Amino acid sequence: MDTVIRQISEIEAAAASVMDDANARKKAFAQKMEQETIDFDQALEKETDARIHALRSDMETEMNTRLARQKSDAESLLQRMEKNYEDHHQEYARKLFRSLTEE
Repeated sequence: MDTVIRQISEIEAAAASVMDDANARKKAFAQKMEQETIDFDQALEKETDARIHALRSDMETEMNTRLARQKSDAESLLQRMEKNYEDHHQEYARKLFRSLTEE
């Protein structure tokens, strides 16, 4: 009977050792998963920030290009208007004068 009790005791000790080892591995695995999650989140945040920066840069470049084109178009229109005025200002003045004096 002592032999059976001793064997049961040894089995319980071995089972406790296995459970302790399993709990330690479980804890280590949980810590590893937590660290991997943190690393993944940091990498994702870094990648997202890089993409946002690239998009902002592209949008700013496009906006500056459009703005330069609009400025050039406006300057061109202003020059045409000034040339038109220089070429026809006397005619405009005569028409205005006539319209004021004839009515």
